[in-house]
Amino acid sequence: MIGKVIEIFITQNDANKTRRSVDSIQVDENGIIGDKFYAKDSQRLILITSLDSYKLTKENDIHLEYGSLGENLLIDVNPYSLLPGEQLVIGNTTLKITQNCTLCKGLSSIDSKLPKLLKNDRGIFAKVVGKGGVIKLQDKVKF
Repeated sequence: MIGKVIEIFITQNDANKTRRSVDSIQVDENGIIGDKFYAKDSQRLILITSLDSYKLTKENDIHLEYGSLGENLLIDVNPYSLLPGEQLVIGNTTLKITQNCTLCKGLSSIDSKLPKLLKNDRGIFAKVVGKGGVIKLQDKVKF
């Protein structure tokens, strides 16, 4: 399946964990360089979410801005069928799926329906395979 990167977000290393949209990120075996969660949890380094998640929320009358689900990469193809250990290529970077994204209390603070609604559709975590690289907006996503 082939898609592309629609949005990229990082969480800044400040008291508020401010999230911001960027045009590209540098990634390595420890995650996203410059992200607050860099080298924190090897199973939860890069969160990938599909536009399908936002479509699902909108269909249920919950309107969210991109980035609200905590994703680092928002892509236009649904990767949720990928299993831990499977790989995808984004630009020149290979990522390996580590786990499905678990739901957090933060989603309830946005809307009480979100945890149940997105139980299997919030995102997947991945880590870099190999030396890493740069992921940019509009990069192709292949799996």
